[in-house]
Amino acid sequence: MSKSFAFLFPGQGSQRPGMLEAFIGSEPVVDETLAEASEALGYDMAALFADRPEGRLNRTEYTQPALLAASTALVRLWRHRGGPEAACGAGHSLGEYSALVAAGSLDFAEALRLVAFRGRAMNEAVAEGEGRMAAILGLEDARIEELCEEASTQSERVWPANYNCPGQLVVAGHAAAVDRLMEAARAAGAKRALPLPVSAPSHTPLMQPAADAMAERLKKVDIRAPMMPVWSNALAAPLDEPDEIREALVRQLVSPVRWSEIVRHMARTGVLQGVEMGPGKVLAGIVRRIDRCFSVHVSETPEALTQALEHLQ
Repeated sequence: MSKSFAFLFPGQGSQRPGMLEAFIGSEPVVDETLAEASEALGYDMAALFADRPEGRLNRTEYTQPALLAASTALVRLWRHRGGPEAACGAGHSLGEYSALVAAGSLDFAEALRLVAFRGRAMNEAVAEGEGRMAAILGLEDARIEELCEEASTQSERVWPANYNCPGQLVVAGHAAAVDRLMEAARAAGAKRALPLPVSAPSHTPLMQPAADAMAERLKKVDIRAPMMPVWSNALAAPLDEPDEIREALVRQLVSPVRWSEIVRHMARTGVLQGVEMGPGKVLAGIVRRIDRCFSVHVSETPEALTQALEHLQ
């Protein structure tokens, strides 16, 4: 079996209070990474992992740096233990930044400040209560695309936002249009149509103010050529040039996450294994639904990380 594999990085939704708790205090590499994050951001990252004070971990401007820090800590621990290097990297939405840090394209401290800024810009792009996201399960992507058009009006629109896997597509847009879309999806035979606990309609044109702010912020950021190709959410293609990466990070905010395409294209290049570098196993589940031949190991516990290392070394 080929040992060629990808580092896969989760996005928002994978955070949970107590994440990486089995590593904190017992793995110096993890503790040092969290201390570095704390210094860069001015607050205690280990306390944030424990969700102290309560509820802060789920606030976008904190969630994004927390997941980036968790993913980076696990990659560093993997390398510290002599784990092999991945053939490429890919991250779901926010996870693209974690992939760029792992690839050496972004400095860790700079990336932390960048995603904190990204979270604030996303929150400010659309007024509270005006935006919504929802997961639609059990319908073909093409049918959901049609329903998005039907549910949209000139002033209220809904778009596909995350092409996660066959039978699971996340939509986003104006709250009223998303509500109409959910009702239409249920009538069309969707197994479930679930509003998500986020207000920012990510990966849609409504995020243009955030994209503009990020474009200005990224002009001041040093982006280097990555040590491994990193797949772009917006383009569903691997990028290795700094200017391409900078442009893709801006485009990502207003374009859908093309995760299904990324996994299929990756598989065609011969990469059929991955390690989910972050808390949880969301990506492992959806990758399995995209390509049953693509196996993903998780890393959220010491036992899981050890098993992944043993399998891929």
